[in-house]
Amino acid sequence: MKHLGFSGEEILETIGMVRHEKLDIRTVTVGISLFDCVADDCASLCANIHAKVTRVARDLTKVSAEIAREFGIPIVNNRIAVTPVSLIAGRCGPDEMIRIGETLDLAAHELGIDFIGGFSAHVEKGMTAVDQALIASLPQTLAATKRVCASVNVGSTRAGLNMDAIALMGRSVKAIAAATADAGSIGCAKLVVFCNAVEDNPFMAGAFHGASESDCVVNVGVSGPGVVLRAVEEAGDVDFGALTAVIRGTAFKITRAGELVGRAAAARLGIPFGIIDLSLAPTPAERDSVARILEAIGLDRVGTHGSTAALALLNDAVKKGGAMASSYVGGLSGAFIPLSEDAGMIEAAAQGTLTIDKLEAMTSVCSVGLDMIAVPGDTPAETLAAIMADEAAIGMINRKTTAVRIIPVVGKTVGDRVDFGGLLGHAPIIPVHAEASTRFVARGGRIPAPLQALIN
Repeated sequence: MKHLGFSGEEILETIGMVRHEKLDIRTVTVGISLFDCVADDCASLCANIHAKVTRVARDLTKVSAEIAREFGIPIVNNRIAVTPVSLIAGRCGPDEMIRIGETLDLAAHELGIDFIGGFSAHVEKGMTAVDQALIASLPQTLAATKRVCASVNVGSTRAGLNMDAIALMGRSVKAIAAATADAGSIGCAKLVVFCNAVEDNPFMAGAFHGASESDCVVNVGVSGPGVVLRAVEEAGDVDFGALTAVIRGTAFKITRAGELVGRAAAARLGIPFGIIDLSLAPTPAERDSVARILEAIGLDRVGTHGSTAALALLNDAVKKGGAMASSYVGGLSGAFIPLSEDAGMIEAAAQGTLTIDKLEAMTSVCSVGLDMIAVPGDTPAETLAAIMADEAAIGMINRKTTAVRIIPVVGKTVGDRVDFGGLLGHAPIIPVHAEASTRFVARGGRIPAPLQALIN
């Protein structure tokens, strides 16, 4: 790692970040192509998938543990992302899709992996029979597996929005919630509905190994909200230009530490290094919070007026700092605002300062979108679909990735709370608009791509 040129001062700073501000490597994710696993029957396909995944990632947990001990930087999760299953499943029907999901889950279990992503379909312009089979299998697959994560890309700037697929996903989320009702409808937390999904994202639940990627690759996701929070607090009442420079410099240091770990992991696994995703991904710990950063910038409570502007500043500074530090910054890189995983967001939502409308506005300037939003279990499928359409429209028009991970918790209503445990945290059930969107969703068809799609 000599080419990274770490100084003694940088090493000491990194140690301080780990000890005092909860800097960690949130995930080391091995991406694996399944194109060479294609077979004439489902049994052979599943056997091929199991054999390749367990062969390529056999040393992942061991290597991560070694690096964490040697470098003194915690590695929180080990994950795998595979080629979107709809691209390699041939003529498989819903029942066979469930078998594929169970195969992925078994492989992840045997390897000691936290999550495996890529039970996915890309339907932004239309749906094939295999896409429809995968979506139909989602409720049972996500209920029957513990580690499998799914995603469906329903729109893009180039293709527009597939409203038929969005309507179908509204119904699918309702069915997943019902299928996992005895566990707080947690199956919905393992599904992301995307617009402009990226191919090298190491973060779950939306990770998959894109079709343009090499046979296998190591991507790393690094997170440090606590580090940025302390830097903002220590900066004091400087103007926005100076504050941006402080955040940018902090992001630079975090990215350098992440790339060091990523390249070490890639070398020891014998797999090419891909990207470093610098995303401020919060946890339920009090200071490990994007909301607290926004409040340190000057807001009494996240969700009040000025929240979108503060988040825009933060997201932009993080991206610039990462790009300064490495030529291999990719994935989503920026600030995440998952409602259930951020202590400050949870608090603001419970007090009514942070609403779903304000969250939607904030997603126009942050990484990803409406994330881990718990809503009443009786929310209609058409309302869920309309929420997805709104968020996808923000991504389509602004040429950015947006996503929805929404959880209609069966048996819960506004004012209740749902506990997911671990990094997923807990969330208050927040209200959605009572007025129906049924006629809007029922139109079907495709919302055309915007003019900015014509870039040829």
